[in-house]
Amino acid sequence: MPPLLLSDVEVQQLQALASSRSLPHSIVQRAQIVLACGAGETNTAIAKRMGLSGMTVGKWRKRYRELGLEGLHDELRPGRPRTYEDDKVAEVINRALQTKPTDGSTQWSARSSLLPPGSPKPPFTAGCRPSQSSRTGRSHTAPRKPDGYKLSTDPFFVEKVRDIVGLYLNPPDKAMVLCVDEKTQIQALDRTQPLLPMGLGYVEGVTHDYIRHGTTTLFAALDVATGEVLTQRRPRHRHQAFLGFLRQIEKSVPEDLDVHLIVDNYCTHKHALDRRSSAQR
Repeated sequence: MPPLLLSDVEVQQLQALASSRSLPHSIVQRAQIVLACGAGETNTAIAKRMGLSGMTVGKWRKRYRELGLEGLHDELRPGRPRTYEDDKVAEVINRALQTKPTDGSTQWSARSSLLPPGSPKPPFTAGCRPSQSSRTGRSHTAPRKPDGYKLSTDPFFVEKVRDIVGLYLNPPDKAMVLCVDEKTQIQALDRTQPLLPMGLGYVEGVTHDYIRHGTTTLFAALDVATGEVLTQRRPRHRHQAFLGFLRQIEKSVPEDLDVHLIVDNYCTHKHALDRRSSAQR
């Protein structure tokens, strides 16, 4: 087995991996194997010292020689092909959002979507198995248990989610994708006395009372591709202010680029003038 030559940079990177306490144990162990190979140890000696087989040590020596640090990670496994395509999953979600159970429940569950006696099809699963119905529901909910929830009544909810996620993952050519939002009712506060800076033996001191200087609204547009942000501050939050921010975006974007805006369902975004301004570009 030819020796494994490591540069100083590679040694530093591998040492960081080998001494990490947050990475998976498998990655840490593989980095230790490669460091030992770089130090001139044989596969047999490394395997005996670490309690591994010689084939395992030789595998990661070879993987690092061919792929570098990326070779220390497990390869993606093909797995079983999908049984249900995106259209079937979208149909399940749309039926769950647009219909209600006939037993008086407020929302569907995997158990309530089972075949009733004598029914040719499940109520909303459209031929899917109960296990698939449950997996579909879990994959489209929050990763934590929420205190409350809100179901979308938009019949094109799934199509809009696909469009927005597609703009984030794969922005179109010759176009600019902007994620637009605003922070309203920002209070401009000022303390009645100056702050006392932190010093030796005491913390920073502030007065308990403050003076209000009104509120302001901040508009912001994040360029998804570059991370640049366009901002504008307005004293009030109405559709006229949002329309003025759209005009600023129009002036800031080159003429040869199309503009895709990602906004929420706030009422100022749905005004007829705002829709007309967005459609013109």
